[in-house]
Amino acid sequence: MPPSVVTYVLDRLADLGIGHVFGVPGDYSFPLNDAVEVHPRLQWVPSANELNAAYAADGYARRRGAGIVCTTYGVGELSALNGVMGSMAERLPVFHLVGTPSVRIVRQGLICHHTLGDTRYDRFEAISAAAGCVSARLTPENAVVELERVIDKALEDSRPAYLTVPMDLALMPITGTPIQGTPIGSIDQHASVTVELDAVLDLVMERLAKATRPLVMPTVTLKRFGLVETFATFLEVSGLAYATTPMDKALLSEGHPAFLGMYNGVRSTPAALQSVVEGADVLLDVGGLVMEDLNTGLWSGYLDSRRVISLHADWVQAGDQVFTSVSLSEVLAGLIKRFQAADAKPSQWGEQRPVQPEPLIPLAGEGDQPTASANVYPRLQRFLRPTDLLMSDTGTSLLKLNAMRLPDGVAIETQTLWGSIGWATPAALGCALADAERRVVLVTGDGAHQLTVQEIGVMGFMKVKPVVIVLNNGLYGVEALLSETGHAYNDLPPWRYAQLPEAFGCQGWWCGKASTVAELEQALAAINAHNGAAYLEVSIPPEESLPLPEAMIETLHQTATP
Repeated sequence: MPPSVVTYVLDRLADLGIGHVFGVPGDYSFPLNDAVEVHPRLQWVPSANELNAAYAADGYARRRGAGIVCTTYGVGELSALNGVMGSMAERLPVFHLVGTPSVRIVRQGLICHHTLGDTRYDRFEAISAAAGCVSARLTPENAVVELERVIDKALEDSRPAYLTVPMDLALMPITGTPIQGTPIGSIDQHASVTVELDAVLDLVMERLAKATRPLVMPTVTLKRFGLVETFATFLEVSGLAYATTPMDKALLSEGHPAFLGMYNGVRSTPAALQSVVEGADVLLDVGGLVMEDLNTGLWSGYLDSRRVISLHADWVQAGDQVFTSVSLSEVLAGLIKRFQAADAKPSQWGEQRPVQPEPLIPLAGEGDQPTASANVYPRLQRFLRPTDLLMSDTGTSLLKLNAMRLPDGVAIETQTLWGSIGWATPAALGCALADAERRVVLVTGDGAHQLTVQEIGVMGFMKVKPVVIVLNNGLYGVEALLSETGHAYNDLPPWRYAQLPEAFGCQGWWCGKASTVAELEQALAAINAHNGAAYLEVSIPPEESLPLPEAMIETLHQTATP
């Protein structure tokens, strides 16, 4: 007998390599919930709420290639919307599965819960679909064909997909022949048009051959399309140096010999990197740089478009020249072959390194001195292990961590573009489940943490072992930065953070609090010696909510004035 609609949907998505479904159960989605519960390749993750579920699926997709969030109709899907929209902005294929009222209810025009009482059953569909690049209403007749269309588009664009299933049709058998899928890593981008591809390769090689100050700037798009290793090969054969923006930080290990540092306008590290990047006679943008405020030092950088060659996912721009129907994967593969066949040695293509990356932050403070940014971040830098995955929530801590050179092998995940505070705690859960080989180290401010802290209980329930570091300054630090200081609406309720894991039922967690340098050092040593999850509260002075120079803060405030 053919599988039911919901079983086939889950089978097909599990083929991609997804192993977990994040969500909150609801009566309209019970057929989906039930099918996940008995599925041999999927595990249900009982998220604290739908927003957290979407954040967790976002984190999962960053490390596994795709994720699933499952909600009920109306109240559930709308609660998840901010998280899914973040995945849209940051280019992550998250499949949003929603159970909807039965066809029997719709055809009789019955007024049901989770509606506005007006028998408009499709009222929320356009809203939720806007958070993705593709959507479909699944039925027994169209499930096979529509799923292929949706999966293809979601992976081609690396963005979310929205799928609805009426609860009665969900259990009916599909018509047509089921398709066996393949893991994401083996799915290729669409083929390029040969004449366009050759023209791009000729242009890039010609421009680089004439350049005296070439530089590469890779983007997170490489990660989204599984091209990081290909890019590493390109660096090896070309001999070119590279820098990243904050959004693309640690795309490769920051111990890579070709790495120069992080370009962020006037906040570049090292500072001399700004002139190197902006003075490059050819700047090869690999994936499409996002010139957003936090990614450019509050728009303080300037890249001459005449010198930039932008290799987007499926098109290329060089000045006023535009090439369509060329995939990034084939452009990189073609450039690798051209360099391997070239007579010129890699040393002729940019071996001289104009700047050296930032060294380790010097240690500061000792003993009973109060904890503060100046002594916390140098110790955090030394605490990290080569296989760690560092996660930072949106906030003032992100500004510090972005400027900090990560130890060799450490990866990082942030939400630089969408910037939704509270994202990182649930996303850390998703990352920990998707990438179990790495220790997840979450650094979050107390303000962001209060928004989504319930997911600590889910971490304990799912038996993941993150290290959670909460920087407690008693207020929404990033909002104080944006709004200027002294506003009561930025003050936070004083929580006893170190006691939360126990209250949430987490077992075997190391928990503690540090308010002096000595306590911080002891805590970090104890965490590294502990074979399990850990939760550390670190006191930070409230005045450190303004970690930027006064001139930059003034510029920031002026952007909001008439």
